[in-house]
Amino acid sequence: MQQILLAIGVLAGLGGGITVLLLIANRFLCNYGPCTIQINDEESFTIDGGVSLLDALYEKKIFIPSACGGQGTCGFCKVQVLGGGGPTLPTEEAYLNAEEQQNQTRLACQVKVKQDMVVHVREDYLNVQEFQATVSRGTMMTDDTREIGLKLIEPNEIEFHPGQYVQIRVPGHDEVVYRAYSISSAPSNKGEIELLVRLIPGGLGSTYLHELEIGEEVTFTGPYGEFELAEDMDTEIICVGGGCGMAPMRSILRHVAEIAPDRSCWLFFGARTHEDVMYLNEFKELQKTMPNLRVHYSLSEPEHSPDWAGETGYIHTRVEHHIGQEGKRQAFLCGPPVMIDATMEVLGQKQFAEKDVFYDKF
Repeated sequence: MQQILLAIGVLAGLGGGITVLLLIANRFLCNYGPCTIQINDEESFTIDGGVSLLDALYEKKIFIPSACGGQGTCGFCKVQVLGGGGPTLPTEEAYLNAEEQQNQTRLACQVKVKQDMVVHVREDYLNVQEFQATVSRGTMMTDDTREIGLKLIEPNEIEFHPGQYVQIRVPGHDEVVYRAYSISSAPSNKGEIELLVRLIPGGLGSTYLHELEIGEEVTFTGPYGEFELAEDMDTEIICVGGGCGMAPMRSILRHVAEIAPDRSCWLFFGARTHEDVMYLNEFKELQKTMPNLRVHYSLSEPEHSPDWAGETGYIHTRVEHHIGQEGKRQAFLCGPPVMIDATMEVLGQKQFAEKDVFYDKF
């Protein structure tokens, strides 16, 4: 027994010694000192090395999109690292195509600042702002989806395009954690935004937003996103959403209702059951002022909704059934990846140009 205890003591001592050595090595070998980061051949700032490039940019209020909290799993935080970034890491390769790797695009969350760096950031990211807001209202639209109003405090107005999104900062974590949510309100309401948030079991962002009470403060950054509505009123608009993918579709159609109510528009919304349907009555009412708006809701699990008298089947099949082959048109898609991929295939068969299709997967 004494020999066993002695062996345990020796192993514990060795483990403690190794831990101390690692801490000392980290302190001295990973102390990169001050590093200068130059942005877009213009701005530059100095920061202590050892942090990720994403955190360094955030510290200087340059808000690159990142929906995964810097874990390297969303692929949003793309910047060009033209000098000082080292080789592309295996954790980045799945999110970078050949052209991006050739032009030195990197995931900012995976690049550690170890030396002076030269970085190019998309110009629109330099215009992204940080906002303070309070929860003005909260309504459950389905059993698991909450509509949340955020009244802006500072700045007190936001400019965005219909279909764009913001990133909510989730407090209470050692690292900076953001989660992305599309805006469902129209851009004309500059003093308040509206979000649709589906509760994901164990989800950091959705749990936080579902637990917020009226009057509580929220920090978010934005706007982000590349949805770009054509100004030509003869261009037909096709909106396809599933689940909380309703949010950007609702923003787009509410905007069109305000500025060009006669424009030809389609809304396709897919849900599993009748309980997951939201805003159907609102869009039926909107059709009274938008005579060329066609609304198609479809249930993928109609056997659980015996009272449903509408269309059934996956929503991409409804797009395939109703949309023609010709004409000037744009498509905006938001929803689960499998829905987006299936709909993209249909749109390709319908001769949609790649430049005329915009999508967000979640």
